[in-house]
Amino acid sequence: MKISLADTEATLRLGITLGESLTPGSVILLEGDLGTGKTTLVQGIGKGLGITEPIVSPTFTLINEYTEGRIPLYHLDLYRLEPQEVPTLNLEIYWEGVEVTPGIVAIEWAERMPYKPDSFLSINLTYGNEGDVYDGLRLRQVELIPFHCSIDKIIAAIYSRIQNSRHEL
Repeated sequence: MKISLADTEATLRLGITLGESLTPGSVILLEGDLGTGKTTLVQGIGKGLGITEPIVSPTFTLINEYTEGRIPLYHLDLYRLEPQEVPTLNLEIYWEGVEVTPGIVAIEWAERMPYKPDSFLSINLTYGNEGDVYDGLRLRQVELIPFHCSIDKIIAAIYSRIQNSRHEL
């Protein structure tokens, strides 16, 4: 599924929809160039989960845990790591829910992962083509690709939000 996002607010709204729709154990692998909205999308997911504390990029801390919402949000950022360093983080503890309470796992710069969970939602954020402009701003494109998971509920929520809004998602 591909979606055009007009601005930061649209990216945030998409994240809110995801946060309201995802279930414990969901893993989101985020990819995209700097500035395409990965952290903004995770901030929206946090809002959709009812998390009120500020969600910031864990670029230097690598992992931020937010446990106050409907379900926990585990926000990881692999930007500063080389692929061979990633296995030392034991990321699977987050999606297996063995050592932590099952929640939503959102991983920025997921392309640096040498291994992936069995089931996940891949989200790729990119800048639109040069001519894709809305209110003077270049649109962003989001592609959602499920791997061994169902996103029917998410797609239905996205379409419902689009139909109930005069703005692009």
